[in-house]
Amino acid sequence: MTIPTEPIGSIPRSPDLLAAMAGHQRGDVSDTELAAAQDQAIRETIRRMEEAGSPVVSDGEQSKPSFVTYPIAGLSDLAPDGIVIPFADGHQRQLPVLTAGPFRYQVHADTYLKAALGHAKAAVKQAVIAPSALSLLYPPTGLDSYPRQAFLDDLIDEAETDIRNTLEGGAHVVQLDFTEGRLSLKLDPSGGVLDSLIALNNQVLERFSDSDRSRIGVHTCPGGDQDSTHSADIDYAGLLPKLFQLKAGNFYLQLASEAEPEKVLAVVAEHLPPGARVFIGVTDPIDPRVETPELVRDRILAAARQLPPDRIGTCDDCGFAPFADDTSTSREIAFAKIRARVEGTALAAQRLGL
Repeated sequence: MTIPTEPIGSIPRSPDLLAAMAGHQRGDVSDTELAAAQDQAIRETIRRMEEAGSPVVSDGEQSKPSFVTYPIAGLSDLAPDGIVIPFADGHQRQLPVLTAGPFRYQVHADTYLKAALGHAKAAVKQAVIAPSALSLLYPPTGLDSYPRQAFLDDLIDEAETDIRNTLEGGAHVVQLDFTEGRLSLKLDPSGGVLDSLIALNNQVLERFSDSDRSRIGVHTCPGGDQDSTHSADIDYAGLLPKLFQLKAGNFYLQLASEAEPEKVLAVVAEHLPPGARVFIGVTDPIDPRVETPELVRDRILAAARQLPPDRIGTCDDCGFAPFADDTSTSREIAFAKIRARVEGTALAAQRLGL
């Protein structure tokens, strides 16, 4: 037995890929040339994860426009003026808004999985966007020809397909990105919005068997974009008891960047569902300093003082570049942190006698 360790998702795009993306936007690079650059970036990303010793790899989201918008890339029934997400450093991200129905994914995540499996020797993890995030695309004023409930019914069906196709396509595990969970408490401290987001996600998760849910996890963090966050000031104690109501087998928690990790671990120990595993963040993608394996080890040992070691895994706090244009972290730092996570996890397992 050992301690499982997994990446969360995105890796900064390679310089060649960024150049191809810019050229494609200008019209200087063809669709075929862009696809070739994406495939090469995926190949290199997986190779470097495997060289770092990672037992589970991902495509690093090299060909996704962002972790949240991949299903709607190319969807025509959208306007640009959707919900604004403010970050602590003052920059913003803005979601589009739906203008008509029916709602259909334009791309499903198994497309990315197939490309990754073609290059990987290790097990491949696939991240998908939680349906709760995409529910924010529906306009608050409604759509006369497409009621909100009809939209949610379509969204639930599409999200199920996204997860199921990925599981059946050979993913080691599937991870739902739920970064809006913590943000919702900033927008609505009463918790009502969070309750509705969790209820929506559970409508999807309840469609899967217990065996399937053992391979499905949920990731939460306070956002991580351009070295800033959108909700790090929200206390985890308000989120975790509700987060653990999600019918998933694994939970991936940002923790390395938390000011009071011991407090968070105490909440986890009290509320983690029976049979579920918690993957604790042991590297902080926003911090340019690369953690040592010994620091990673000590973070895991601190968790093992409050949680059974056989219910602990490790991960990065969040993706290193969740939006394609985020170049705030270098690929070299990202892979160095992955190596530290892998080596530190092995040191902790050795210390714990696993």
